Amino acid sequence: MPKKIDPQLRARCVRLVREHQQEYPTLTAAVTAVARQENVSRESVRRWLSQAEVDDGTRPGVTSEESAEVKRLKAENRRLREDNEILRRASIFFAGELDPRNR
Repeated sequence: MPKKIDPQLRARCVRLVREHQQEYPTLTAAVTAVARQENVSRESVRRWLSQAEVDDGTRPGVTSEESAEVKRLKAENRRLREDNEILRRASIFFAGELDPRNR
């Protein structure tokens, strides 16, 4: 299971890459330097930067808010399906109890 990263650390890494990007020849070099400085993986910083660009609207993709909403709706959908299954089984059980042929 992936470990939870402090949102402040994510925001700091993204801010540092954006602020110091012009000091490096490539974006990858800036990401690598910030990752080394903050003791996180280069790939994590790269993904955080990409997601921040999506959230800002400068890059196409699914925003963090949309992703969280989809996750919440899927969980709600799963709970409702489970509730419906319980009600379906209960109605079958009680319909059998009320059937005069079973007395």
